[in-house]
Amino acid sequence: MSEWRQVPLGSVARVVPGYAFKSKDWCENGVSVLKIKNIQENGTIDVENVDCVPTAILSPRLSKFEVCDGDILLAMTGATAGKVGRLRSPKRFMLNQRVAKLIPTDVDPVFFRSLVSSNEYQNRFFRLADGAAQPNMSGAQIEGVLIPLPPLPTQRRIASILGAYDDLIEVNRRRIAVLEEMARGLFEEWFVRFRFPGHEAVPILDTQDGPLPEGWRWGTLGNMLSLPYGKALKADVRRAGNAAVIGSSGVVGSHAEALVAGPGIVVGRKGNVGSVIWSAADFWPIDTTYYVDTRLPLIYVYRLLQRVTFENSHAAVPGLNRDYALARVVMIAPDALVQRYGVFAEPLMDQVTALERSNRSLAASRDLLLPRLISGQLSVAEAERQLEKVA
Repeated sequence: MSEWRQVPLGSVARVVPGYAFKSKDWCENGVSVLKIKNIQENGTIDVENVDCVPTAILSPRLSKFEVCDGDILLAMTGATAGKVGRLRSPKRFMLNQRVAKLIPTDVDPVFFRSLVSSNEYQNRFFRLADGAAQPNMSGAQIEGVLIPLPPLPTQRRIASILGAYDDLIEVNRRRIAVLEEMARGLFEEWFVRFRFPGHEAVPILDTQDGPLPEGWRWGTLGNMLSLPYGKALKADVRRAGNAAVIGSSGVVGSHAEALVAGPGIVVGRKGNVGSVIWSAADFWPIDTTYYVDTRLPLIYVYRLLQRVTFENSHAAVPGLNRDYALARVVMIAPDALVQRYGVFAEPLMDQVTALERSNRSLAASRDLLLPRLISGQLSVAEAERQLEKVA
């Protein structure tokens, strides 16, 4: 530990805040731009729900705002200031204002990423706002944060340990993606393309709302489910626990108590209107959301809701009216087919749940290692032995 030094972050890395794109430039297609909303609670970057700018407005002077696979991003403002995520995508992205890219220059990149994405340092970044009502930090403030720096060989050993945990988590994430794609693909095959078992003998009928196989009908979401309101749960009253606190943008924290037993589905009511969020475990949907109550297989309802277009029903503040949502017209397939889909897809989601639980355990173990290594409570050699047991 005597060889460890405290150095300013800016002495071993560059901080590059994003570019202030003009509001008139936003469009549906073009080059994807990453914003604060894309940095997820689990340290990943959402690359699907992105806004775009036209390729034509990009110029060589904006090249420094381009981000690519492996880059580390930091939210600089708002309630989630200090949140850190790592981009994992081969696609091209640009970086929006109030998000910074952290570029390690004189430090092992894996050691650096693990350090700045730890809970301790995400909290340190948040506190840079100095208690302001609207947290807001500058690049210079970020560069001034002190970080512990061991000799390079030690950095590399620690990076190898923490990177191994990250690799195990990434393998599980890929398995999760495959399982979810299997469930999604079968839903589309049966309920979108109408290639369900025995479809050859079922004629397709033309109806006012579109073609449907004989024996199917059109109805409303209200025929299939109800949407109870979520319940407010302010951050200052939450207690540490395993129940996910879910808002319209996804998981926003955790709590010792759950309002709804998992698995379950949350639908965005305010803010991110019509978002559809799956929770494998018990959860607490806050008052910006609805949650789904249904007798049908949840995984079927989840896939169906993902295909429903919900529109904002409020002019000033984006919102989803419950009566409007329940009146959306959807196809209603024969109950036997829906139940058969559930029999196939629900075990897949059970595997997803198990893998997500494993990832939470791996992440918790990984996140405990770094502060113990920094404090001297754990030697690098002992951390390596612990990793052998996990791997």
